[in-house]
Amino acid sequence: MKTQTRRGLLKDAAGVAVGAAGMMAVATPPVAEAKDKDHIVWEKQAVQKPGPDGKVPPPGDKPPLFNSIVTFGNLVFLAGVGAHFDGTIEEHTKHVLDELEENLKLAGSSMEKVLKVNVYLNDIKDWPRMNTVYQGRWGNVPPVRTTVAPSGGIPGGSLVEIDLIAYK
Repeated sequence: MKTQTRRGLLKDAAGVAVGAAGMMAVATPPVAEAKDKDHIVWEKQAVQKPGPDGKVPPPGDKPPLFNSIVTFGNLVFLAGVGAHFDGTIEEHTKHVLDELEENLKLAGSSMEKVLKVNVYLNDIKDWPRMNTVYQGRWGNVPPVRTTVAPSGGIPGGSLVEIDLIAYK
Protein backbone atom coordinates (compact mmCIF):
# COMPACT_ATOMS: atom_id res chain seq x y z
CA MET A 1 0.00 0.00 0.00
CA LYS A 2 1.31 3.40 -1.00
CA THR A 3 1.88 5.89 1.83
CA GLN A 4 0.16 9.22 1.25
CA THR A 5 1.02 12.67 2.50
CA ARG A 6 -1.41 14.75 4.54
CA ARG A 7 -2.02 16.94 1.51
CA GLY A 8 -2.88 13.92 -0.66
CA LEU A 9 -5.21 12.48 1.93
CA LEU A 10 -6.91 15.84 2.48
CA LYS A 11 -7.38 16.15 -1.29
CA ASP A 12 -8.89 12.65 -1.36
CA ALA A 13 -11.18 13.47 1.57
CA ALA A 14 -12.31 16.66 -0.18
CA GLY A 15 -13.21 14.60 -3.21
CA VAL A 16 -15.32 12.28 -1.10
CA ALA A 17 -17.07 15.25 0.55
CA VAL A 18 -17.85 16.81 -2.82
CA GLY A 19 -19.19 13.50 -4.10
CA ALA A 20 -21.30 13.02 -0.97
CA ALA A 21 -22.86 16.44 -1.50
CA GLY A 22 -24.14 15.25 -4.86
CA MET A 23 -21.62 17.26 -6.83
CA MET A 24 -19.23 15.90 -9.41
CA ALA A 25 -15.67 15.33 -8.20
CA VAL A 26 -13.04 15.71 -10.89
CA ALA A 27 -10.77 12.64 -10.96
CA THR A 28 -10.42 12.46 -7.19
CA PRO A 29 -10.38 8.89 -5.87
CA PRO A 30 -12.33 8.09 -2.71
CA VAL A 31 -10.42 7.89 0.58
CA ALA A 32 -11.40 4.27 1.09
CA GLU A 33 -13.86 1.82 -0.33
CA ALA A 34 -15.91 2.11 2.80
CA LYS A 35 -18.62 -0.38 3.60
CA ASP A 36 -20.72 -0.63 6.75
CA LYS A 37 -18.13 -2.95 8.33
CA ASP A 38 -15.48 -0.24 7.90
CA HIS A 39 -17.42 2.10 10.17
CA ILE A 40 -16.09 1.52 13.67
CA VAL A 41 -17.43 3.19 16.77
CA TRP A 42 -14.99 2.89 19.64
CA GLU A 43 -17.16 1.36 22.34
CA LYS A 44 -14.61 2.22 25.05
CA GLN A 45 -15.26 5.87 24.29
CA ALA A 46 -19.07 5.51 24.24
CA VAL A 47 -19.27 4.92 27.98
CA GLN A 48 -22.01 6.76 29.79
CA LYS A 49 -20.87 9.24 32.39
CA PRO A 50 -22.33 9.46 35.90
CA GLY A 51 -25.36 11.69 36.19
CA PRO A 52 -25.83 14.56 38.68
CA ASP A 53 -26.59 11.96 41.36
CA GLY A 54 -23.17 10.33 40.77
CA LYS A 55 -24.70 7.10 39.42
CA VAL A 56 -24.08 5.67 35.96
CA PRO A 57 -27.34 4.74 34.21
CA PRO A 58 -27.72 1.01 33.53
CA PRO A 59 -26.72 -0.18 30.02
CA GLY A 60 -29.54 0.26 27.55
CA ASP A 61 -31.27 2.81 29.76
CA LYS A 62 -30.23 5.61 27.42
CA PRO A 63 -27.83 5.53 24.50
CA PRO A 64 -24.71 7.71 24.82
CA LEU A 65 -25.04 11.26 23.53
CA PHE A 66 -22.05 10.92 21.17
CA ASN A 67 -18.86 8.95 20.60
CA SER A 68 -15.39 10.37 21.17
CA ILE A 69 -13.83 8.36 18.33
CA VAL A 70 -15.29 7.12 15.06
CA THR A 71 -13.25 5.64 12.23
CA PHE A 72 -14.45 5.26 8.66
CA GLY A 73 -12.10 3.53 6.25
CA ASN A 74 -8.69 5.05 6.94
CA LEU A 75 -10.11 8.24 8.48
CA VAL A 76 -10.29 8.95 12.21
CA PHE A 77 -12.74 11.51 13.59
CA LEU A 78 -12.27 12.75 17.16
CA ALA A 79 -15.00 14.64 18.97
CA GLY A 80 -14.20 17.92 20.67
CA VAL A 81 -12.18 17.64 23.86
CA GLY A 82 -12.26 20.32 26.53
CA ALA A 83 -10.58 20.81 29.90
CA HIS A 84 -13.13 21.00 32.67
CA PHE A 85 -11.06 22.19 35.61
CA ASP A 86 -9.74 25.52 36.88
CA GLY A 87 -6.56 26.52 35.09
CA THR A 88 -4.87 28.77 32.55
CA ILE A 89 -5.32 28.62 28.80
CA GLU A 90 -1.88 26.99 28.58
CA GLU A 91 -2.87 24.26 31.08
CA HIS A 92 -6.19 23.66 29.32
CA THR A 93 -4.53 23.51 25.89
CA LYS A 94 -1.90 21.01 27.07
CA HIS A 95 -4.57 18.82 28.69
CA VAL A 96 -6.73 18.85 25.55
CA LEU A 97 -3.81 18.06 23.21
CA ASP A 98 -2.61 15.24 25.49
CA GLU A 99 -6.09 13.68 25.53
CA LEU A 100 -6.44 14.00 21.76
CA GLU A 101 -3.05 12.34 21.30
CA GLU A 102 -4.11 9.45 23.55
CA ASN A 103 -7.35 8.98 21.56
CA LEU A 104 -5.44 9.05 18.26
CA LYS A 105 -3.12 6.30 19.50
CA LEU A 106 -6.14 4.27 20.60
CA ALA A 107 -7.51 4.56 17.04
CA GLY A 108 -4.19 3.59 15.43
CA SER A 109 -3.14 7.08 14.39
CA SER A 110 -0.90 9.87 15.69
CA MET A 111 -0.53 13.63 15.91
CA GLU A 112 1.64 13.53 12.77
CA LYS A 113 -1.31 12.10 10.80
CA VAL A 114 -3.80 14.84 11.66
CA LEU A 115 -5.30 16.53 8.60
CA LYS A 116 -7.73 19.09 10.03
CA VAL A 117 -8.11 20.75 13.42
CA ASN A 118 -10.89 22.99 14.75
CA VAL A 119 -10.01 25.08 17.80
CA TYR A 120 -12.75 26.76 19.82
CA LEU A 121 -11.60 29.41 22.31
CA ASN A 122 -13.73 30.75 25.13
CA ASP A 123 -12.00 34.12 24.59
CA ILE A 124 -10.25 35.02 21.32
CA LYS A 125 -7.74 37.05 23.36
CA ASP A 126 -6.28 33.67 24.47
CA TRP A 127 -5.24 32.90 20.86
CA PRO A 128 -1.53 33.84 21.21
CA ARG A 129 -1.12 31.97 24.54
CA MET A 130 -2.94 28.90 23.22
CA ASN A 131 -0.58 28.90 20.22
CA THR A 132 2.51 28.69 22.48
CA VAL A 133 1.34 25.22 23.61
CA TYR A 134 -0.26 24.17 20.30
CA GLN A 135 2.79 24.85 18.11
CA GLY A 136 5.10 21.90 17.57
CA ARG A 137 2.63 19.17 18.64
CA TRP A 138 1.98 18.01 15.06
CA GLY A 139 5.36 16.96 13.65
CA ASN A 140 7.11 18.87 10.88
CA VAL A 141 3.97 19.63 8.85
CA PRO A 142 1.09 21.03 10.91
CA PRO A 143 -2.49 20.28 9.85
CA VAL A 144 -4.89 22.86 8.46
CA ARG A 145 -6.69 24.68 11.26
CA THR A 146 -9.69 26.86 11.95
CA THR A 147 -9.83 28.84 15.20
CA VAL A 148 -12.98 30.57 16.40
CA ALA A 149 -14.40 31.98 19.61
CA PRO A 150 -18.11 31.05 19.76
CA SER A 151 -20.25 33.84 21.17
CA GLY A 152 -21.80 31.54 23.76
CA GLY A 153 -18.45 30.24 25.03
CA ILE A 154 -17.36 26.63 25.46
CA PRO A 155 -19.66 24.13 27.20
CA GLY A 156 -18.49 22.99 30.62
CA GLY A 157 -16.34 26.02 31.38
CA SER A 158 -13.33 24.95 29.30
CA LEU A 159 -11.13 27.74 27.97
CA VAL A 160 -10.45 25.72 24.79
CA GLU A 161 -12.02 22.80 22.93
CA ILE A 162 -10.41 21.03 19.97
CA ASP A 163 -11.73 18.42 17.53
CA LEU A 164 -9.90 16.89 14.59
CA ILE A 165 -9.77 14.56 11.60
CA ALA A 166 -6.77 12.28 11.01
CA TYR A 167 -5.86 9.20 8.98
CA LYS A 168 -4.47 5.83 10.02
